[in-house]
Amino acid sequence: MLFYESEMHQSVIQRLNLENDLRKAIFNQEFVLYYQPIIALNTLNLLGFEALIRWNHPTKGLIPPDQFIPIAEESGLIISLGHWVLEEACQQLARWQQKYLLAKKIKMSINLSVQQLQDPQLFEKLQQVIKKASIEGKSLVLEITESMLVENIKKTCDLLTQIQSQGISISIDDFGTGYSSLSYLHRLPVNALKIDRSFVSQIQREGETYTIVETIITLSNLLKLDVVAEGIETLQQLTWLRNHQCNFGQGFFFSKPVTSDNAEYFITQNGIVNLN
Repeated sequence: MLFYESEMHQSVIQRLNLENDLRKAIFNQEFVLYYQPIIALNTLNLLGFEALIRWNHPTKGLIPPDQFIPIAEESGLIISLGHWVLEEACQQLARWQQKYLLAKKIKMSINLSVQQLQDPQLFEKLQQVIKKASIEGKSLVLEITESMLVENIKKTCDLLTQIQSQGISISIDDFGTGYSSLSYLHRLPVNALKIDRSFVSQIQREGETYTIVETIITLSNLLKLDVVAEGIETLQQLTWLRNHQCNFGQGFFFSKPVTSDNAEYFITQNGIVNLN
C-alpha cells in the first residue's frame, strides 16, 4: 500500500513538473511543427501536409504530442497552444507559396482540440490567422475527431458551416474509433473522413477490420466525401487502398513527419513514390 501511494505521489509530482515546464515552453516558444505528406493515391502526387506539433524541451529533447497534449487539455493550455499551431502552420504554408508556384495548390491540415472547437472566438481567430498569413481559406483543412461532434451537434454544425463558408475544408479524424456518426453523418458539414491507422494496419487480413475499411470508403463515396487513409506502411496496403478507390493517404510508406526544410523536397517533387 505504501509502495502504491509513493508511486502515485511520484506520478503526480512528475505531472505537475511537466505542466509547469509546459507553461514555460509556451512563453519561451519551445515548440516546433513537423509535416507529414498527404498523397493522392491514384497519381502519387502531393496533396498537402498534416501539421504535427513537437515539444523541443531544453533538457529532455524532442517530446512527442501524446506525452504533453493530454496535460495541455486538462490544464486549459491547449487553447493558446492550438492557436500557435494554427498560426505557425499557416505562416509556413504562406512561405512555401511565396517560394514555390506548386505550393499554391497544396493544403495544410491542422488538428483542432475539443476546447478549441468550443471556443466562441474560434471563427474570428481563424479569419485573423488567414488574413495575417495572406493565404486562401481553401488551402486549409481542419481536422476534428468523431467524438467532438456528439456534444451539442446543432451548435457544432452551425459553426462548421460558418467555417466552410470561408472555403476551409472539414475532415473527421480517426473515423470509426469514436461514437457512431452514421445516423447524422449525411447532415454534417464535412468534406472528408480519415480512416484510423489501427484499421489500415489490419486491412490485408480478412475479417471485421477489413470490412470496416471497405465500409468507410463505400460510405465516403456515397456521400461524395474524400477519404484519407492514415498509417500506410506497406506496398500491399497502398495497393489494396488504391484498388478500393481510397482517394488519399499518409504514412511511413511515403514519409514520416519531417521538418519544414525537408518537407520542401516533396513540394519540389510533387510526388514521392516510385512503384517501379
